[in-house]
Amino acid sequence: MINIDEKISLPRSLSLGAQHVLAMDLYIVPIILAGLLSLTVADTSALIQMTFVVAGLATIIQSRCLLKLPVMQGPSYIPIGAIAAIGQTMGMGAVYGALIPVALLVALLGKPLNLFSKAVRKLVPPIVGGTVIIVVGISLLPIAFNGIYSGERPTENIVIALVSMVSLSSFILLGCLFKLLHWLRLTSVLSAIVLGTLTASFYGMTDFSSVTTAAWFELPTLLPFGALTFDPIAILTMLFISMIVLVETTGTWCAVSAVTGVELKDERLNRGATGEAVGHFFCAALGGSPVTGYSTNAGIIAVTGVASRRAIIAGGFILLLLGLMPKLTSIIASIPHAVISGIFTVICVVIAMNGFRVIQHINLNERNMLVVGLPIMLSLGAVLMPRELVYALPELIGYLVNSGIAIGALAAVILNFILPNEQQQPAAETVIQTDTPTHIENNA
Repeated sequence: MINIDEKISLPRSLSLGAQHVLAMDLYIVPIILAGLLSLTVADTSALIQMTFVVAGLATIIQSRCLLKLPVMQGPSYIPIGAIAAIGQTMGMGAVYGALIPVALLVALLGKPLNLFSKAVRKLVPPIVGGTVIIVVGISLLPIAFNGIYSGERPTENIVIALVSMVSLSSFILLGCLFKLLHWLRLTSVLSAIVLGTLTASFYGMTDFSSVTTAAWFELPTLLPFGALTFDPIAILTMLFISMIVLVETTGTWCAVSAVTGVELKDERLNRGATGEAVGHFFCAALGGSPVTGYSTNAGIIAVTGVASRRAIIAGGFILLLLGLMPKLTSIIASIPHAVISGIFTVICVVIAMNGFRVIQHINLNERNMLVVGLPIMLSLGAVLMPRELVYALPELIGYLVNSGIAIGALAAVILNFILPNEQQQPAAETVIQTDTPTHIENNA
């Protein structure tokens, strides 16, 4: 039985926490941002480092004190377009300055106003929550496969990714089928990363030279990208993007709730929103990329069968340590991308399957099939849209299209709200529940 309060040992916590960290691809978003903003090598390094620090602090506070679910915090792909646009025109000070009022508003929606849970009840019933989870898994798959097929040596990348995929799947199955090999399931992600990296080394595709030149220890500094500026347009843009990220992270919480069987009660939802705001405050003060609930760890929990918050909190301390020790960050950044992408594909499938688990008891009539199916179609359409077409769109729409998850989540919320529901459907159990033991209707 999966138990989020299981008291696992420190070595086991660190081992499982390391697997969550290694599978997160935390450095990808800051590297993309650094390229879009044409940052110097020093600023790029600072951006990656502070992303780890912010993610670590936010993970510890969110899992230990606020949301109290086994959810890692990491950078979302959704704000990339908005941050790049604001950073290029107004500077990074405007990006981080905008996060302050955004954080205040999001915190108030959670605690003390307790409005976030009411919005979730209204806008994210089971059919929407399950659909968002499916969208998260399916829309991330093309990103994972692009990571395999891109580069100068796609054939070797495919072999490396296949070794990583097969290793992960084999370890999961062996750990599930044989009790004596249960430890294989617990270390499946870490073991697959090791085997994938060894395979890459046979092709001469590993390069750990940056590790030798990186510093061992480096403290963060406040406002590393200069003084904060408060521009109304930047604030409104980041506020809009943050609302979309909240829809995305609610889907992540639903995925973790579905895997662990823990109810998402009002109190937990409102604390979670405040926890998201805490991450924004850390990001504004220390730099880095804004963090939110990371969807991949729901798949890792399902893979390993361990959901103890101690493992996630240990992962948060590992992230913090990595952010303070550039040499260790360099080791993670040096893992061949094809290895991470191969493992990521399996995790995406696990996430999507948990979404189908949430909606399995819902009556899929014509109306509900549209609510589930159209967001999946739209999210894939956004992910597969040619980049030149994305850049030709109006700026705000371009921000949305940059994330298939955002498009799919918004579509699910809107379609469930506007499509007529002529026949009342029987209530189904859901992972999102109120503080009293009541059920929520499928199409509320």
